[in-house]
Amino acid sequence: MRLQNTELMHVEAELRAPVASAQLVRFHFDKPINTLMHDDGNYRLDLCLTPRPQNARACYPNRWNPSRYERIGNLFVVPPGEAMIARSDDCGEQSSLVCQLAPEPMRKLFDTKLEWTDKRLLAGLDIRNANIQGLLLRLAQETKHPGFASEMLVELIGAQLAIELSRYCSDSGESNVAGGLSSWRLRIIDERLREIDSVPTLTELAELCRLSVRQLTRGFRASRGYSIGDYVAESRIEQAKRLLATEQSVKAIAYTLGFSSPSSFCYAFRRATGETPGQFRQSLLKAH
Repeated sequence: MRLQNTELMHVEAELRAPVASAQLVRFHFDKPINTLMHDDGNYRLDLCLTPRPQNARACYPNRWNPSRYERIGNLFVVPPGEAMIARSDDCGEQSSLVCQLAPEPMRKLFDTKLEWTDKRLLAGLDIRNANIQGLLLRLAQETKHPGFASEMLVELIGAQLAIELSRYCSDSGESNVAGGLSSWRLRIIDERLREIDSVPTLTELAELCRLSVRQLTRGFRASRGYSIGDYVAESRIEQAKRLLATEQSVKAIAYTLGFSSPSSFCYAFRRATGETPGQFRQSLLKAH
């Protein structure tokens, strides 16, 4: 994987196996991001372990109009042979697990060459598949604290990732385009979810999109490949990560984000990230 501004990237830990490699990487951006990513040979999976910079977005300049930039989620993939430009509106630090996955296992799972259509490229910028995220979190834990037979474990997780990513790509084919939401409706949903003061209900989002709740839920799943409920829940976790970088108490953050109690917030946060809010905050303090 070739990156511009590689002097801003620090590899904190690394594990390698024939089918996959994993790196815990810390990025320091002293100005808004404008970085080209390209790898001729491997898939690059990037799972953000801390909040991404504000308004992170990406463009595939060889496939899209140069002015088209789409939102980057907590987890994205860059296919082999594709060039991607990543941008943001602010600077700061970010930690990620970066997994390089060899393409051969995925090639064997498809009868024909996997075609990275426009819909698949878009779906790859915001992967909300719990199985893929869970495997990468396990890989991050092993990379941070390697143990007996770590290389073998990386190999096994890499093989599982190939299967889950192949399923995700297959499900993100062109067959689901019909019935999806228009770009302006998806943009309105994203803008509303960036507001921290209150969590929107499905009824509110449907009214903003001028649709019924049923049309909204069906259309969103057709567009993004997962439920709008999961999307709202993950957005709250991303907001929580940003608030945990401030001096607000865990209790205040829980109620700000609409959780019924601090304990329910802690449970949801740990289930999504593998850490309690307190542990996540401590990791941020250690990084600084």
